[in-house]
Amino acid sequence: MSAQLQQHLKALSTPDSLALLQRINRGIEKESLRISEEGRIAQSPHPVALGSALTHPSITTDYSEALLEFITPVDTGVESSLQTLSDIHRYVYSQLDGEILWSASMPCVVAGDDSIPVAQYGSSNVARMKTVYRYGLGHRYGRAMQVISGIHYNFSLPTDFWQREWQEAGTPGTLEDWVTSRYLGLIRNFHRYSWLLIYLFGASPALCASFLRGRDGHGLQSLEPEGKTLYLPHATALRMGDLGYSSVAQRDLRVCYNSLDNYVDALRHGIMQPRPEYSHIANGKNGDYQQLNTSLLQIENEFYSTIRPKRVTYSGETPLSALRRGGIEYVEVRCIDVSPFSPVGLDAEQIRFLDSFLLFCLLEDSPACDEAEQDRIQANLSAVVNRGREPGLTLMRRNDQCSLTQWADELLASIGQLADLLDTAHGGTAYRSALSAQQAKVDDPELTPSARVLRELRERNLPFFRWALAQSQHWAEYFRSEPLPAASRERFAREGAESLAAQRAIEESDDISFEQYLARFYAQYEAV
Repeated sequence: MSAQLQQHLKALSTPDSLALLQRINRGIEKESLRISEEGRIAQSPHPVALGSALTHPSITTDYSEALLEFITPVDTGVESSLQTLSDIHRYVYSQLDGEILWSASMPCVVAGDDSIPVAQYGSSNVARMKTVYRYGLGHRYGRAMQVISGIHYNFSLPTDFWQREWQEAGTPGTLEDWVTSRYLGLIRNFHRYSWLLIYLFGASPALCASFLRGRDGHGLQSLEPEGKTLYLPHATALRMGDLGYSSVAQRDLRVCYNSLDNYVDALRHGIMQPRPEYSHIANGKNGDYQQLNTSLLQIENEFYSTIRPKRVTYSGETPLSALRRGGIEYVEVRCIDVSPFSPVGLDAEQIRFLDSFLLFCLLEDSPACDEAEQDRIQANLSAVVNRGREPGLTLMRRNDQCSLTQWADELLASIGQLADLLDTAHGGTAYRSALSAQQAKVDDPELTPSARVLRELRERNLPFFRWALAQSQHWAEYFRSEPLPAASRERFAREGAESLAAQRAIEESDDISFEQYLARFYAQYEAV
């Protein structure tokens, strides 16, 4: 444990500081494919009963019309956040007609790009931009990649926490700059240590062979003679590797988190500089939009990262403009697989460990990162994604090799200090219990979700598709067996109706062409 971490732990042990730790803000975004009961991607439109995917506060779509995304509001309670997420699932199930939700990160049977309907958001300019962006992703990376599901975990600390920290540091600069610099330190450490989260929570060591149909050189093995399931023996989260959310072209984009200016400038460059490999895709000629632009990134969201600095945007504002305007407001963790062993994809134990881990990343010393360290970080992440449970696996720590288990033990010992601090703040031992459960996975890799997936595939003699479909059907029955109370159903129904009205209002208010709308939007990058 570093001297800096020890100093922070001491400062946070006062009653006033402990009270602030009770107010950690969290929000959850969970993606789930809507599928037929036979396990095929739903071809039906987004159900009207679920409201407008453009404006609904908690039920929307991601890439595909069939890829639902559930969003919880900012909340300080672990159990209440999970209850909200569960309520959304129950309401959605009450409105699905003969369809269920896929319960794994890697998708069900994929019958080519034509089987994946791109999300539609209405006739407004903002709606069209969202759909064109998705067409662009499909042309650039293939649609199959875009229907991989995940969980995004949004994390921030209350303003009073930052005010106290800033004052104790002697009020250097502005509070806004102080908060931003501290979140950037968290992000740098997150990149250094996120391989641990991949090991502990990765749940995608196998996938349906249809996902890679027509692709050679993927390096995966067949789990059974029929070749219906592809896997790697010691993989943890193939979703996070080269088969999932990655882009070879983006590796040339050296995004630095040493300062907000570095980050904004790198992404702005990616958005503003045309790339010849995308020039053949239509982007407006004769009104044909198959992508938003020919640059490396159409917009910021196209940059794939395990964590993002975020700020709530104004209507029509770009994320980079929001960050430049007010600094970092929260971080979005993006490397969490959907757990097929939980009804909503994650549980309270995992959330409590995430909170402890993120606090550790925030409070531990976080030196500036250079390109050599970025290369080590990427190599470590790739090793754990593909070989995380391999006996004797070593990772690069600074300039030396270190076994995964030794490094994990040391990290968990330090993170345990934060877990104890959170237990003191909240009362009880839930955070320490969550940490102990993760230590058990380091001691015995067979306890990890990825090992459990492969074990169940073998024990039940099922290909990945059939096994995941059975899991999905199990959780469908779970939610259908406990319907929402009438008051909650009425609230969701009201929110759906209000969202449809809001979508119509946006459509009626448009008074410029789509070309003008895009020009105004991208003009913001010139000024950012």
